[in-house]
Amino acid sequence: MNTQSSNRGLAEETTPRRVAQDSLGRTRAGILATLVLATSGAAVATVVAGRRPDQSGSEMRVSEGSALVTRLTRFIEAEMDDKGLPAMSVALVDSAGLVWAGGFGEARPGEGVGADVETVYRVGSVSKLFTDIAVMQLVERGELHLDAPLTDYLPEFESLPAPGEDPSATGPTLRQLMAHRAGLVREPPAGHYFATDEPSLAETVASLSGLERVYPPGERVKYSNAGIALVGYVLEATQDEPFADYVKRAVLDPLGMDDSSFQPGPRVTANLADALMWGYDGRQFAAPTFELGMSPAGSMYSTVADLALFMSAVLAGGVGESGRILEETTMDSMLSPQFGEGSQFGIGFGLGTLDGDRYAGHGGAIYGFATQLGMLPDQKMGAVAVTTVDVSNAVTDRVVDYALRLLVAEARGEALPDFAVTEPVPARVLDAAAGVFEAGPGGMRLTVRAGLGAGGETDAFVELGQARYRLRARGDTLIADDRHGFGGFFTVSREGITARDGTVFTRVSDWPGPEPADSPARFSPLIGEYGWDHNVLFIYEDRGSLHALIEWIEMAELTEIGPDRFAFPVGGGLYHGEGVEFERDAAGSVVSAVAAGIRFPRRSGAATGETFVIVPRRPVEELRGEALAASPPAEQGELRDPDLVELSEVVPAVQYDIRYAGTNNFMQSRFYSEPRAFLQEPAARATARAADRLAGHGFGILVFDAYRPWFVTKMFYDATPDEQRHFVANPAGGSRHNRGAAIDLTLYDLATGTPLETTGGYDEFSERSYPLYVGGTARQRWRRDLLRSVMEAEGFRVYEYEWWHFDYQDWRQYPIMNHTFEEILAGRR
Repeated sequence: MNTQSSNRGLAEETTPRRVAQDSLGRTRAGILATLVLATSGAAVATVVAGRRPDQSGSEMRVSEGSALVTRLTRFIEAEMDDKGLPAMSVALVDSAGLVWAGGFGEARPGEGVGADVETVYRVGSVSKLFTDIAVMQLVERGELHLDAPLTDYLPEFESLPAPGEDPSATGPTLRQLMAHRAGLVREPPAGHYFATDEPSLAETVASLSGLERVYPPGERVKYSNAGIALVGYVLEATQDEPFADYVKRAVLDPLGMDDSSFQPGPRVTANLADALMWGYDGRQFAAPTFELGMSPAGSMYSTVADLALFMSAVLAGGVGESGRILEETTMDSMLSPQFGEGSQFGIGFGLGTLDGDRYAGHGGAIYGFATQLGMLPDQKMGAVAVTTVDVSNAVTDRVVDYALRLLVAEARGEALPDFAVTEPVPARVLDAAAGVFEAGPGGMRLTVRAGLGAGGETDAFVELGQARYRLRARGDTLIADDRHGFGGFFTVSREGITARDGTVFTRVSDWPGPEPADSPARFSPLIGEYGWDHNVLFIYEDRGSLHALIEWIEMAELTEIGPDRFAFPVGGGLYHGEGVEFERDAAGSVVSAVAAGIRFPRRSGAATGETFVIVPRRPVEELRGEALAASPPAEQGELRDPDLVELSEVVPAVQYDIRYAGTNNFMQSRFYSEPRAFLQEPAARATARAADRLAGHGFGILVFDAYRPWFVTKMFYDATPDEQRHFVANPAGGSRHNRGAAIDLTLYDLATGTPLETTGGYDEFSERSYPLYVGGTARQRWRRDLLRSVMEAEGFRVYEYEWWHFDYQDWRQYPIMNHTFEEILAGRR
């Protein structure tokens, strides 16, 4: 991920750090279902002034109880709690050694293993710095030359000119590759960020040979993992030694980085932290653990204790624990712009400023891990932070920035800077801010709307540029404050929103705005999901254009350049200058999307109009017998007397498609004797008000289910596979349907009586059912969002995994019931 673009479109805080960094894959943009995971309030295995307590060389000697450590600890704990981060390790250094380090939370929550300074993390693109240092050692010895063509060292490698480039132009140099000016593709065709087959480095590099460059070498920055794979292969080829072995011998061992490696051996894996993935729609899952073919670009494992040794050596002008690894002039050159003042990169290092001071560093993001390493070379200070939730680089970035500011203030004898936290956006402010805004006709679009927080409560988010961020408040200011981005600083009026940088966004419409036009018909066969469970490519339509959500967080508008051929944005983003092409089989069906040269196979799923089904864990009649013989859980406290009414008596235009009164449902079995829908009277009245509002849009409500006897809930739960049980209620606590306070519904066209399509089908046990699912067409999402906005305005809340399921606000006040429909009707006579 690219931490350079993690704040894409966001103005940062005052005195911002301006630095170009990129990590393995990505920049992330916001999620709304916050992961609620255990974090510890106390630092674990904190060490002071030395890599280990007996190895102090630092002159700063920050004590554990100092104001600096106290403030930094409070900030780290606040961020971990707010962003749902299970673990974090942090280290502060100067040129003489470790100043302070600490671990927070749990590295392996399932085992109760705490995070500490020796916890092993995957550090993603921070790996590139070690590859580059190994090259610079050979440059010092005269074995490699920065400005010689790559083919001097890899004569079999062929890099073809970019479109419009002089055909006689020479290929890229090592300097261009390490400063991301070589113009190569971002990912190699084999061994790329998505590939689980773990090819060798040689096979990965071979797949790059013969490809066209995206841009002429030297023309512009094009961050390339493929380029650093080539750099690493130069080491392997010229030194006749496997890359990982060579870097360990030449760089890691001399630095004393005993717990770091490009190969995950037993010593590494024994202390490796668990990590988590997430997506905008609310999904979360364990991070995959495969190795990358482009290992020099991002496959290193390390600890903050080891990375502290590395930073100290850099700040000491190349002198490490066992002596000099680079000459001081060579190290200075790595920290200097390579293509003129203002260049974003030195050799490997991203360059910038922090509060006016020179800054150098690098971010890292690889499947579930986020790293930031930052240094102030002139002040001889550095900090590193690593955490275990995917692309949480805005958090590690801010921790490093705050740590450096604290160190600078301490060294100068100045007052230590404090930190400010954000709060949930007040409902009244969200109501005023929700809408669609543009910075001038056809300019950048900003969308503010309700999201879903932890546990399903309403939150807010903003879509801006190519990302989505959680929206928070600090006083009267709204701030994009998420794992993968921080900034914006918006002030809101009825007419529009103004960002701190002066950009004015004028209101185009309230949320959700007017109904979008139909998606162009030629896009229909292309829209869908591609790729793999660990990394899905979403192709969707918005405002008449095709879009791609790639690497979970980058939302890129594609430009159509021909039949089934599209281009990523040229102005920026992870894959700028590259394209997407769809492949069809002999029958004309789309079978894959080739994005940036990588083939993403089309994923299977329930077709539009098709009923999703499961294979029950046991025979349905066996489950029915057990459920009818069981009793609902006992409840404590005072509860309201049930007041069930039939919905058709309260909502005249309601239509029914009561799935469980027939066999057209996920279990293909009948559970109700007849198609009826009952709700507690206040919930039914609220539904009627919602129906009246929807009628103003030309829509009626189509009900799938309402009150549900408890024994049916038990049958659903007992039949459903473990991995899909978040779609069904646990009978131990009962369902809100059992209380007569939940309703499943969709929209139909009042003029035609036709049910309307949304992003997923009823009772589809997939992420397409999530209320924040990004796929489908703009019209499908608009209909889903309209239903939600109207229902929530009448006192309902959408269920976090099902766009059709709404719980009435008073559901806790009603008892769990197990009455059949016949018993309810008999009681009303």
